[in-house]
Amino acid sequence: MSEYINQFITALRESLKAGTFAKISLGNYKGEEVGLKQLLIRKVFIKREDKLAFTYRYKTRDVVKNYAIDEAMGLTVDYLENGFKIATLFTTENDLILEELNNGKIVLRKGKASSMAAPSANHDKEKTRLIKPDSKSYLTELKITDAEGKVFKNAQDKFRQINHYIEILSSLIKELPEGTIKKVADMGSGKGYLTFALYDYLHSVLKLESEVTGVEYREDMVDLCNQVAVKSAFDKLNFVQGTIEDYNAEDVNLLIALHACDTATDDAIFKGIKANAELIVVAPCCHKQIRREIEQHKVKNDVSFLTKYGIFLERQAEMVTDGIRALILEYFGYKTKVFEFISDAHTPKNVLVVGVKKSPKSLVGSPMSEEQKVILEKIKASKEYFGIDYHHLERLLEL
Repeated sequence: MSEYINQFITALRESLKAGTFAKISLGNYKGEEVGLKQLLIRKVFIKREDKLAFTYRYKTRDVVKNYAIDEAMGLTVDYLENGFKIATLFTTENDLILEELNNGKIVLRKGKASSMAAPSANHDKEKTRLIKPDSKSYLTELKITDAEGKVFKNAQDKFRQINHYIEILSSLIKELPEGTIKKVADMGSGKGYLTFALYDYLHSVLKLESEVTGVEYREDMVDLCNQVAVKSAFDKLNFVQGTIEDYNAEDVNLLIALHACDTATDDAIFKGIKANAELIVVAPCCHKQIRREIEQHKVKNDVSFLTKYGIFLERQAEMVTDGIRALILEYFGYKTKVFEFISDAHTPKNVLVVGVKKSPKSLVGSPMSEEQKVILEKIKASKEYFGIDYHHLERLLEL
């Protein structure tokens, strides 16, 4: 067996060196690892270094691990000696098959090449980004790209973050009737990375004439962003100085608030509900108000054994705060989604709370339906269980 494995590994090294390597498939697993069925190996290029990516295929999941070439060779030998009974090396010149038959006989045979060209070694699959770096003056002004449209090395994470946000918003906007988004408010827009990108997407990709406003408390950021908007000829984009609480959100169709601290997220949701916005998207942080309520009342319940630890109490406060926010959105006729996403490599996981309006009719001030009564009971029961006197959004909406 060792002689045949050596020949197989030698052929693998030569194909990597010659650039003819396509992939390796290992099957008929008889080893001790529970659930492992197949192993696929392909070449990847990560941080300027060639590596081999191992995709371990189990019955219910795939696990991918990347290894340096020499380490990968050693692992391949080990798997051939102690588990997989058949292995196929695919190259652009030929296929090489190593197999241990049922009678114990080892065979090594060549076959006609199945792959006509070596696949790309890019680690990330090539994808069509909604925001492209070329010829975007705002990306240059915001120090994301150089004058030729090349993304700066230290801005790669930010550029991926921008595209990730736009991909999420794109999928949500597609749920709405065409042409719905006429007026957008980005609450707490900061330096405007997302605001500019969203304007670009709405106008360049969707061909809409949407008005987009960034609301930001820091005046220097407002001045900077307005200057960039003028240079970019984004005539329906503007930035205003002020707080979320004071902004007039009348007629807004899409309201966004990313990382608005504590009750500022509630202020943003309140503005969206009062405006009867078709889409409300918030990424909350700093859930201090509900945590203080829980700490103050110290109700004994089934999860008290967990919440005696500060970190668990903090996580519970986050879930309860956002859970009640979702219920309140449902009360006012929104279909809600709550999901986790990663904003960039240097930011922890975030929760996105989304409300999509189910009906154009505003339910603010309307007679209460049976469904709304049930939701209010859920909110009341949740508050009693966790020892919460009030939720800030609930108080804003006078529920």
